[in-house]
Formats: sequence, C-alpha cells, structure tokens
Amino acid sequence: MSVQGKWRVVETPEHDMAGLGSYILFSEDHGEFALDCLTGSIHGRCEGAAAEFTWEGNDEMEATGGHGWAELQDDGSLEGEICLHHGDDIPFIARRDTTSSTACQVKIEAVHVQPRDLRSMADQSALG
Repeated sequence: MSVQGKWRVVETPEHDMAGLGSYILFSEDHGEFALDCLTGSIHGRCEGAAAEFTWEGNDEMEATGGHGWAELQDDGSLEGEICLHHGDDIPFIARRDTTSSTACQVKIEAVHVQPRDLRSMADQSALG
C-alpha cells in the first residue's frame, strides 16, 4: 500500500487543527495539505508506505515552511508530523479519503407547485 492519494486528517493530538476541510494529499513527487489555517505545498518523493518531505506555505497568511513525515499504520491509517521552522511540530492522524475525485453528486427532487400556489406566494411576498 502507498501513502499516495488524498487523506482526511481526523486528529491533530495536542492541537485543534483537524477541521472538516483538513487534508493531506500525496502524489509521486509533490503534494499539499491544509490544517485549519496552516496550508502548504509538499516537495519530495512520496512513494511506498512512508514519506519524508519539505514544505512551503502559510500559517495564518504568514509565509512559512518546514519539513514533515508520514507513515502508513497497520490499521490503514496514516500517521505523521508537520513541523514548522522555528515553531510547533504538529502530529496528525489521517484516514484515506473515500470521496470520489469527481464533483459530489447531489440528488435534486422536483417540487411540484400549482399555479394557485405561485399566486399565493406572490401575494404574501407583496405584503411582507
């Protein structure tokens, strides 16, 4: 199994940075991540069951960078750390993202409205 692909960050022990949009993405020779307001572009080869990398990005809109690592665990999770130069070391736990690479499909149900309902809605709108 490989670290390549998109991972949803589910936990950042001792830090509150694993929000709904938190992720880390590895491709063969680069990647990216977003943890709360810390974002970055990953540089380095990402192949096999582990990766070591450097990164450049922003922390609360301030330019920053650092290094990091990630390693597959026996349970299929990804554990690693993103380290800021002269700053915090942020451990993370991630799960492989199961969202397809295509746009999310949304089921839209048609709503049947009678013409008399439209008139009633227009009358109420004019009063309000």
